[in-house]
Amino acid sequence: MSKIKDFFNIFRHRYYESAKYLMFVLAMVLVYWQLPRVGKFRYEFQLYKPWQHETLYAPFDFPIYKDAEMLKVESDEALKSVRPVFNYDLEATKQARAKLEESFETQWRSDDGKKEVNKAALMEMFDKIQIRGVVAHDKALDNLSSSTLISLVKNKTVTAVNFGSLYTMSTAREAVEEWTRKGQAGVDIHSLSSLLLNALHPNVIYDASMTKLEQDKALSKISLTYGMVQKDELIIAEGEIVDDTDFAVLNSLQREYTTGAFAREDSKLVEISQMFLVFLLFTMVALYLKALHNKDVFHELRKINLVLLLMLVMVIPSYWIMKLHPSFILMMPVVMLTMIMVTFFSPGLTFTIQVITVLLISMAVPNPFQYIFMQLVASMIVIFILSHHRSRRHYFISSLLLFVAYFAVYLAFTLLSSSNVDWETVGIMALNALFTMLSLPLIFLFEKLFGLTTSLTLMELNNTNTPLLRQLAATAPGTFQHSIQVANLCDEVLFAIGGDALLARTGALYHDIGKMKNPMYFTENQHGGYNSHNDISNVESAQIIISHVLDGIKLAQKERLPEQIIEFIRTHHGTRRTEYFYIMEKREHPDEEVDPADFTYHGPVPFSKETAVLMICDSVEAASRSLKEPDEANISKLVDNIIQKQMDDGQFHNVDLTMRDFTTIKKVLKKKLMSIYHVRIAYPDK
Repeated sequence: MSKIKDFFNIFRHRYYESAKYLMFVLAMVLVYWQLPRVGKFRYEFQLYKPWQHETLYAPFDFPIYKDAEMLKVESDEALKSVRPVFNYDLEATKQARAKLEESFETQWRSDDGKKEVNKAALMEMFDKIQIRGVVAHDKALDNLSSSTLISLVKNKTVTAVNFGSLYTMSTAREAVEEWTRKGQAGVDIHSLSSLLLNALHPNVIYDASMTKLEQDKALSKISLTYGMVQKDELIIAEGEIVDDTDFAVLNSLQREYTTGAFAREDSKLVEISQMFLVFLLFTMVALYLKALHNKDVFHELRKINLVLLLMLVMVIPSYWIMKLHPSFILMMPVVMLTMIMVTFFSPGLTFTIQVITVLLISMAVPNPFQYIFMQLVASMIVIFILSHHRSRRHYFISSLLLFVAYFAVYLAFTLLSSSNVDWETVGIMALNALFTMLSLPLIFLFEKLFGLTTSLTLMELNNTNTPLLRQLAATAPGTFQHSIQVANLCDEVLFAIGGDALLARTGALYHDIGKMKNPMYFTENQHGGYNSHNDISNVESAQIIISHVLDGIKLAQKERLPEQIIEFIRTHHGTRRTEYFYIMEKREHPDEEVDPADFTYHGPVPFSKETAVLMICDSVEAASRSLKEPDEANISKLVDNIIQKQMDDGQFHNVDLTMRDFTTIKKVLKKKLMSIYHVRIAYPDK
């Protein structure tokens, strides 16, 4: 019992780490649960190409299935043998006849000797037309010829008649007109013809449902197979050319592996194999994140959740497509994962996750090699474009080139198999490329859900015409210019040592926005000889200077700046002191003990390469403005002293910077400052 309690105590204290592994387990369970339970045919083959595997014998008895073309021919023949079904509406005919008699009695009131003769002639002609049948118009009958046999159901009796033997409304009117022209002795033919035309009524109705039922019966009699292969029978020898017969047998064997008796008999073996493969692939993801690459991704649960969610969003719908409509599998925009991932993470991590995602999907597709090849080629093109360009325009360009890559690979495989281009498949690939354009709104959605910042957002924030930066330029113009100079220095330094230059540049532009609250207390905004600090104590001055960090954090949160940018504001002074006011306070009160806490920033110290570079560049740029003679020696000494002082103060203990990096940083800053102050390099004397 105590061991169980100890286990739960360990789990409680390490819940954050445990949650990471729990997310992987949950993702594995979801993928395995949705994975179609089918076996996999492990051989790749193409029509009229050599069999590149060992000699193959039948592992079990299986039928040879007819191909789609053969089934279509037989289906067409079967449908031709089905007679369209028509119903004779006897009740409607009786009602029309009774109505005709009533109309005749109304019109022929005199009871002379001709009434019965006329009535008999009228009813005889009506019966001649209506009893044979008048077909109601239906678009389904447009392709029927007069010689086509149909099934006429009349009084529950089915009779085969020629379609041409029935009247249509137009031919019935022609028959009445012909009767009128010929005339009949003792009959008022013109009066009767008018009554007859009004009484004619379609009484033979096309029965679409019964016809469909007969067609289904005919199709159900078609056999899907045309032969059997016995167990241990030779299917194809190594190196033999795959002809039409071999191709049909191999396709039948592949079908049995995926949907036939083999899949049912060995379902447990298939499930175990699938479980192992899913576990192996997700384990590779975890190991890659934790041990081999992107430890910062594995360090944060939200980033793990984003990676796993993107994988599930691509894998599970693909499985459902394979279950419901396998021919639409290329419509699933799997490369959209690449477009989203490369926006948040490194190209290396993106490609690795894309490869594993495609492998998971390929476990369900019928031709995995072609599918994997197509997806990975397209993914590499997208990564190449978006890793160098992050504008929205390049996302649309990526979608277009994605379709080009799909079509090129599909065409190559089609030509290899000597097949014809299926333009329906090409259309599906075009829809796939169209769907990938949804990546932009999805990037925005994931950015908000997971609290991450993309390069797209950073590029927007980099625009100095944003309302916040315009306000900084108007309220504290000196600080605004200082921020731009610091941003340029950060950009150059991170380009040299490696890092996210765009993130550091954006953070530098906003790091001093807190100075807008009291702009005149900062030297860069003071004009003339008056200094606002002359009227207050050193402690008050220090607190105003220190408060610009807290004021900047509050303003950034109010303006909803990303947390990554706020971290630059929070850490750009670390835990250093406002040395000038601290020293002045000690000089003015030599007999009193000065509390360093009143003159110390609240921190924390920088935690990333980018925030550390900002601290260095901020201090160096600000201090360089106080140089009376900004020559090469003074600039070099200034840079060395500032960086060494920050290192001595422990500001870089949490930062992954090497001594080589610091040497490079110093070299870049000295070169940039000399360029800013137009300092020429001193040439040695001869």
